[in-house]
Amino acid sequence: MSRPPQTHQPRPPPRPHLSCNACTARLPVLDLGAPRHHVMAHARYSHRRTGLLLAVAVAVVVVASLVAAADASSFGFDLHHRFSPVVRRWAEARGGPLAADRWPARGTPEYYSALSRHDRARRALAGGADDGLLTFAAGNDTYQSGTLYYAEVELGTPNATFLVALDTGSDLFWVPCDCRQCATIPSANATGPDAPPLRPYSPRRSSTSEQVACDNPLCGRRNGCSAATNGSCPYEVQYVSANTSSSGVLVQDVLHLTRERPGPGAAGEALQAPVVFGCGQVQTGAFLDGGGGAVDGLMGLGMGKVSVPSALAASGLVASDSFSMCFGDDGVGRVNFGDAGSRGQAETPFTVRSLNPTYNVSFTSIGVGSESVAAEFAAVMDSGTSFTYLSDPEYTQLATKFNSQVSERRVNFSSGSADPFPFEYCYRLSPNQTEVAMPDVSLTAKGGALFPVTQPFIPVGDTTGRAVGYCLAIMRNDMAIGIDIIGQNFMTGLKVVFDRERSVLGWEKFDCYRNARVADAPDGSPGPSSAPAAGPTKITPRQNDGSGSGYPGAAPLPRSAGSRNAAAALGLGCLYLLLAAALV
Repeated sequence: MSRPPQTHQPRPPPRPHLSCNACTARLPVLDLGAPRHHVMAHARYSHRRTGLLLAVAVAVVVVASLVAAADASSFGFDLHHRFSPVVRRWAEARGGPLAADRWPARGTPEYYSALSRHDRARRALAGGADDGLLTFAAGNDTYQSGTLYYAEVELGTPNATFLVALDTGSDLFWVPCDCRQCATIPSANATGPDAPPLRPYSPRRSSTSEQVACDNPLCGRRNGCSAATNGSCPYEVQYVSANTSSSGVLVQDVLHLTRERPGPGAAGEALQAPVVFGCGQVQTGAFLDGGGGAVDGLMGLGMGKVSVPSALAASGLVASDSFSMCFGDDGVGRVNFGDAGSRGQAETPFTVRSLNPTYNVSFTSIGVGSESVAAEFAAVMDSGTSFTYLSDPEYTQLATKFNSQVSERRVNFSSGSADPFPFEYCYRLSPNQTEVAMPDVSLTAKGGALFPVTQPFIPVGDTTGRAVGYCLAIMRNDMAIGIDIIGQNFMTGLKVVFDRERSVLGWEKFDCYRNARVADAPDGSPGPSSAPAAGPTKITPRQNDGSGSGYPGAAPLPRSAGSRNAAAALGLGCLYLLLAAALV
């Protein structure tokens, strides 16, 4: 079917950009004695590339690092998932307790219930009044809490290091600072030799810090200025978790970045980008007991002028007011500031409200397998939400079409915790099942561009690591405000471009390793996602014997990590491998 012409302005020629690249989240996998690229398999079981991906809802952490890009100079952040050892180490170093429900075994019903609980907290905040989710005002104004991604960043002179939550659904960047009430920073002996360098920040101790006065255009709470703030602009953000908040004053200081030059052995250039952020003097509630999601602060990537992408564009360090996020179907991720995407990417215009602007786009139809149904709806593209939430009739249309095209018996899984298992359309795998047929899922965006959903489902395992079923990874949006959300699971396998300059969302299937080399990623790279199949893909399973464990990236992998046929041979065994790896 021909694509209707798009109405937004044509793309400009490609421009240099700053690149944030990421590494594989190091999930333990079972070594079955197979070749390393088969064992690691980038642990995928995609219905298009024959690999069910556990990384559908994994949270990832960004750690500042040097990376090389073949097409442009760059600075980089490595990515690690929300429940990874890296994030856990930071959480422990901050002194917060780690209850079992805060670190569930990956792939279990408890794991998905925990991510769903995180999503519910965000969604409860998504429909605030039109005076904006981002606010510096006190009172009942709320701001989205929790995220799937984290970044290790350095601020000030000398530099102080923080592990901050990274979120496209928010604007303000804040860190603990001049603390009157913050999570405890333990001693070096308590954290051990490999612990993160938790160095408190104070504007008084940074030679590059500047006061953000109450008459600064970025000050949103001028009526809160008083003698107590000494002329500095105050901020306070309230979170949905009971009695959870961050408050303090705004500060300007430098964010340390590195721009790498293309080519082997090229020396990088140290950069200092001026940014405005919150000096969080008082934290309350979940931020004090380790359950607040933002381990060490929060970095907003939203549309507001106070956000980090806006600051980078204003400073001239990037050629375009845009950034991209690449969500690999093997747990690999990249964030590229200044990246406006490629000429061949699909695009659709943002539907931006003047009040409370978000990355909102419109869709016109839903495709499942060979069937398509008209569906006019808008949704926020939110990388900080684990799963995808659709209102009726779109939810029922997609779910029933999917249900009619799978042959496994539908079941209800139990989370075994206070939180209910979040998915309604789940299916049981028989012990000796030899294949699974998955229909393709896609959305048609305004303008006619096809948005492929490479991972519309999640695998479910038991506590022994055995795969027991799978679920369609969408949830019914039962909120009265009806704000639909395209979560991270629907963006997996794509590079998604948030082009604020042209007010468009772009996307293309993408290999997140392409033109980049990262510190702890394996040398091998999965190929780009294949074209949608004409019908359901049948997968041949292979039982996982449950022996051994290791880490992807521990040994070099060939760049051509197997053909599609080799990937097909892995079949459902990759699902078992993934689940066993997740549950180790």
